[in-house]
Amino acid sequence: MSPRVVIAGGYGLVGGMVARHLRAAGHQLELVLAGRNPGQGEALAAELGARTARLDVADPAAALAELGPVDLVIATLQDPGDNLLAAALRAGAAHIGIVRTADSMASSAVAATNLAQKPALMLGHWQAGVLTLAAMAAAKAFVRIDRIELAALYDYADPIGPMTASDSGGFVGRALVREHGAWANLDAAASARRIERGDLPGFDAMPMGVLDTPGLATMTGARDVRFDLGTGTSIGTAGGGAASHDLYIDITGATAAGETTQRTLMSDPKGQAHLTALGVLIGAERVLGLDGRPPPSAGFRLPETTVDPDWAVERLRTVGVRIEAA
Repeated sequence: MSPRVVIAGGYGLVGGMVARHLRAAGHQLELVLAGRNPGQGEALAAELGARTARLDVADPAAALAELGPVDLVIATLQDPGDNLLAAALRAGAAHIGIVRTADSMASSAVAATNLAQKPALMLGHWQAGVLTLAAMAAAKAFVRIDRIELAALYDYADPIGPMTASDSGGFVGRALVREHGAWANLDAAASARRIERGDLPGFDAMPMGVLDTPGLATMTGARDVRFDLGTGTSIGTAGGGAASHDLYIDITGATAAGETTQRTLMSDPKGQAHLTALGVLIGAERVLGLDGRPPPSAGFRLPETTVDPDWAVERLRTVGVRIEAA
């Protein structure tokens, strides 16, 4: 019997791309596109051989029960009360969520730890974990890592969905960073840094408290880790095409050849929503064991300890994401 996957917000910008990625990957899945206005998803459901269902995150238990056994719930919308998370876990489903930041993850982590009967994968990292996974793959070249500086460039020509638009007010404020081996909260507006890009114009970026920062600090032992977000002309737009989403990973430390700083560039020519959906695809393939390995154990999970970084990088490259030393 094919796994049943419910995508909450499944006919929105990111949710629709997740559904398309799952179908394009060739997985035999029963897809359910769920939300408060399921009529808006009928055309996409017909295109993908999926079905729609009404689901409100304020009271999702009845809707999930009506669907019958569910293997995985993917939340591509806001779940401020953790109601969908708790209902999915109580129903015995796995869960993937993409909205939590370093400041807001505590309640979700407790719920996942207490209730999960299957994996509950938190992808509140930038672009649903792909930045952290690419950084971990790049970090393998180092014998010691002192500093990791991450940056994302958002191009205003790159469309965003209503969830990202509603989140944007939280993009500038308090930001969790790792400084000199200790945690610090920076005033984002007062702590910008300049990201230089060689032949392309540099851009100013401000720190943001995404889960990549504590994740990479703990996985690599780096004493300094930060993530910064800025706006400007993307690689795609500069080349006369559609806006791309560009990510820069600068790692400072020691390799076998000596002290160095190495940059890795990740660029999705189809933009940030497309890249986020790919991160969810990678997470879903791992949670359901669709990557050829047994599913991970039940409980609270993070991408840095659940997904193989090298496999993720190659998976992204197969669908057109540029990842290379710069």
